[in-house]
Formats: sequence, C-alpha cells, structure tokens
Amino acid sequence: QVQLVESGGGLVQAGGSLRLSCAASGRSLSSYTMGWFRQAPGKEREFVAMISCAGGRTRSADSAQGRFIISRDNAKNTVYLQMNSLGPEDTALYYCAADRDCSTRSTIPRSYDYWGQGTQVTVSS
Repeated sequence: QVQLVESGGGLVQAGGSLRLSCAASGRSLSSYTMGWFRQAPGKEREFVAMISCAGGRTRSADSAQGRFIISRDNAKNTVYLQMNSLGPEDTALYYCAADRDCSTRSTIPRSYDYWGQGTQVTVSS
C-alpha cells in the first residue's frame, strides 16, 4: 500500500502560478500511474491530469491543457503539478491519486486505488 501526501497549495492571485507536490511512502511510486484531481465546493471530483508509471505518457483535461504540466520524479517518489495562468475557476481542493495499473489512462476517480488528503488551492480575482 502506498501513502500519498500533497503539498504546495495556497492562496494566489489570478494569473499566478503554483506547483503542487505529491510525496509517496510505503512503496515505490514507479509502480503506479499517478493522477491529479480536484473538487470545488458543491461539485463532483474532476480529473485534471495523469502520468504513466515511467512518465512517458501524460493526459490532461481540456481545462488544464496549455496551463498545467504534470511530471514525476520516481527517484524522489514524488509527482508534481505545475499550474500556470491560474484563474478563480481553478479554486478547489486538489488530490493526487495512484492507480496500480500501469497501462491505464483513466480519468475516472473510482479507477484509482489510493488517494491523498488533498491540498487547497484558492485563486483570487
């Protein structure tokens, strides 16, 4: 089993940037497809981006393309989400998640096996 801890959230003005980190413990992160999801108050959890086990394949939501970049450093057991050009619509609790299937490209939350507690991102206008 892998434990995930997100960090890097905070309050930022519109147009600013944040870099989220997701640190894993318990098992090597290289065995997991990793995803970032977010959930705003009153809304369902939604897919943001995912990266394959070795980092060779990524996929992003339409809302993230061109602004957010997902990456991973398996040697550090950490996954990142670089978020640029943030807007108030990006305000949400951001979660990282791990999927034991290295072939998946799933954007569905229930496909992922392990979740962190989330880190809050608030973008002021």
